[in-house]
Amino acid sequence: MAQEALASERADVSVADAIEFYYEKGWTDGLPVVPATEERVREFLAHAGKNPSDVIGVVPTRGRVITAEKVAINAVLAGCRPEYMPVVVAVIEAMTEPEFNYHGSLASTGGSAQFIVVNGPIAGELDINCGVNAFGPGWRANATIGRAVRLIIINVTGGIPGDLDKSTFGHGGKYSFCIAEHEEASPWEPLHVQRGLRPNESAVTVFAVHPPFQFHDSTSNTPEGLLASAARSMALYGPNLAEIVIVWSPEHIGAFRNAGWTKRQAMEHLAEHAVTAVDAGQEPRPVVSAADDISMLVAGGDAGAFSIIIPPWGGGRISRAVTKPIRA
Repeated sequence: MAQEALASERADVSVADAIEFYYEKGWTDGLPVVPATEERVREFLAHAGKNPSDVIGVVPTRGRVITAEKVAINAVLAGCRPEYMPVVVAVIEAMTEPEFNYHGSLASTGGSAQFIVVNGPIAGELDINCGVNAFGPGWRANATIGRAVRLIIINVTGGIPGDLDKSTFGHGGKYSFCIAEHEEASPWEPLHVQRGLRPNESAVTVFAVHPPFQFHDSTSNTPEGLLASAARSMALYGPNLAEIVIVWSPEHIGAFRNAGWTKRQAMEHLAEHAVTAVDAGQEPRPVVSAADDISMLVAGGDAGAFSIIIPPWGGGRISRAVTKPIRA
């Protein structure tokens, strides 16, 4: 059977010239990209079991169709390995579900980024960092999977900074914001299981978020004490948020393990006790409307009494997180 032809524009240039060519076209995130050859693009498509014209997602507001070919090209540009392609495909499938609000999150002045959490066996197979410096540099999979998604936003759906992307400030997560959950360090069910998938499935969960905030607590050794610290940090973001994310470090999560607390207990306790800072005489208001508006997972290095709050974009009311299985 004949191979389906690629539909994208071709340019006959050297590798060095190709890098500048992409800059001239505006097809980068500001950093140099890896030139995409037809051979490389087809290799990525093969790893995802996709034909070039297969539709991965649609953004109706923009009238844009995201094909497998375009996903593969941008994954190559980002520096991905071919085996990362199924993860990138699953992320785009998640982001183009209506409840995620793809267009709103990329066009907002609020500086939304796509926070990607990978769960299941594929996280270890691809060496997606869940431990020391999980949110920082040093891991190709984390950096390039997240970067591929940003390049698709720019090159395929028009989320060009200063044009459609109207972020007042932006933040580093808009380059790449991808981690794996440290499932071995957690006493709780992992995020994808909490959201309805099986433990042996591989999955991505994508949140539209503002920048993360790291909080410190080296004195509390009980769940109640740590949750009080988290509640104080959450109060900075105002009342009635939805889908705020808390990433507990292995050091902090030990207190929950020792006390035998379930994730549901922690979520309900935090939902009850996290209230906004208010003026005297005013009734305190809850930060979240319900326990299910809190997503908890575990990541980070074994040492360090720090955990992270990741607030939702737009208050979380105009975008909902989406989880998708990864199909290799």
